[in-house]
Order: sequence, then structure tokens, then C-alpha cells
Amino acid sequence: MSKSSKAPKDPEGRMALADHLRELRSRLVKSVLAILVFTAVAVYFNKELIDFLSAPLPRCGPDNKPLPGDTNCASIVNIGLLTPFNLVLKVSLTAGLVAATPVWLYQLWQFVSPGLHKHERRYSLGFLAAGTPLFLAGAAFAYLVMPVTAQMLISFTADKVTNILPVEDYLDVVTRMVVVFGLGFEFPLFLVMLNLVGVLTGKRLLGWWRAMVMGITVFAAFATPSADPLTMLALAAPIWALYFLAVGIALLNDRRKLRNNPDAGLDDDEASHLDLSVDVVEGAGPVAASAAPEASAPVPAARHEQMDDIT
Repeated sequence: MSKSSKAPKDPEGRMALADHLRELRSRLVKSVLAILVFTAVAVYFNKELIDFLSAPLPRCGPDNKPLPGDTNCASIVNIGLLTPFNLVLKVSLTAGLVAATPVWLYQLWQFVSPGLHKHERRYSLGFLAAGTPLFLAGAAFAYLVMPVTAQMLISFTADKVTNILPVEDYLDVVTRMVVVFGLGFEFPLFLVMLNLVGVLTGKRLLGWWRAMVMGITVFAAFATPSADPLTMLALAAPIWALYFLAVGIALLNDRRKLRNNPDAGLDDDEASHLDLSVDVVEGAGPVAASAAPEASAPVPAARHEQMDDIT
């Protein structure tokens, strides 16, 4: 007896809970494998990566004096026997996460897309095309902000005091900023996708601007590893700008939907507008009346008596 073939997929994307869990496990495994592959490649270049990440820090010269152009400096040192090994793992894993961005973004979208309508799944390429550059732009922006942040923090050093900075502490700050900035830059894209699939309207997003600005500021305050306001504003300001850009895209998309469908902006429990206007009928003419009905025959007297007995 031949084995039964697999059941066909539901065209509307409906799945049982166990199927959802298996799908989630499959997507997570593929994402983790991609990150591990890129991490293994990054391990081979770990020294170059550590030098690249520590380059924004103002280093001291041979006599522990600032180099020309710097007012303060710091000596980077390793503290602990396992520190070099931990640094290799941490830096390589961060590089693997950044390099595998297209893979795990694609797996995330593929997990969500079965629940969307067929006409909404065409946004897959747009999600990847915008999501990957946004994450990489956030990571690059974090790296560009680091020299200013490092200079400002080291500027509080008192005179005749030498900064000895454990490299592990510094790279903790850098790697966290790279990941947090990258994920923060994805937030406006998430809002645009919710608008494209009809979950949020541009008008509603615009009405939330005060709460959004406050929420982004609080997120930046807790997400940035350093406590200085400069780093917090460096993360919050670009996300503010991207949020308002997302609102503008959502408003334009809503206007496009209204041109194609006047009822596109209505909620599920909101009635559509009824057109009660009367159209003019051209070419109307008189209609001949039908003939009068013939008189019915009289009821016999015997029939009257039978009806009286029944009643």
C-alpha cells in the first residue's frame, strides 16, 4: 500500500497550532545556522575585526601621552586569561548576526507571510530590499557615533590621570550599540508593513506621534549601553526621522487605496456610505392601464347555508 501524500496547504494560510510551532522551529533553525556559518567565517578574521572596532578609540602614544590632535587618550588592555577568547566569540557572533541579516529577515517574513492575503505577499521583496540596508545603516551609524561618544566620555578624565580601558568593556559597548542601532532602524519599516497589510492607517500613526517620540526616547535611553545623553540622542534622532518618513509613506499609501476603493479607510464595524440619490430615467413613456377585472359570479343560496352551518 503506497504512503499517502501530504495534505495540500490551505490557500488562506490557515494552520494548526502544532504546524505553526513546527514552522517557527524551522525558521529559527535556518536563521541560527546562517548566523553560525557567518560567525565561523568571522572567527578567521577576528583580529582584523577587533582592530576595526577599537579604531574609534583615541589611543595613547608610547609615553602614555595623547597623540597629535587628541586631548585625552586611553590605553587598551586585556584583563584576565579568558578575555581574548571571550572577545573572539563576542565579536565574531556580532559580525555573524550583521552579515546574516538578509537570511534571518527573509525567514521572519516567510513565517509571517502565510497569514497574509495573496496580494499582500508581493511585499516580500520590498521588505528584504528595505530591511537589510536599514539594519546595516543602523550598524554603520553606531560605528560612526563611537568616536564622538568615546571622546566625550574620556574628556571627563582629570589632569595627570591615565585611562586604562579593558578592551572587553569597550567592545561590549560597541557590539551592543551596533545591534541596538540596527534593530532600532527596523522599527519604522515594521510600521510601514503594518500599514501596507491594512493593520494601521497613516492617520492613526500620525495621531500617535507624541507617544511615539516619547517611546523612542525611552527606548534609546534604556537600549544604549552608555549613560551619556549624546549617545541616546544619536540613536533617538534618526529613528524619529524614520518614523515620520514611515508616516508619510503610510499616508500616501492610504490616499492611493482611497482612490481605488472609497471604503478602504473604514473599520470592520463601520458602515459604508449609502448613495441614496435618484438617477434620472431618460425616455420614459406612458403605460397603458390593464383592463378592469370581470365581476365574480354570485354565490348560490345553498352555498350560503352550508357556510353558515360550518361557522
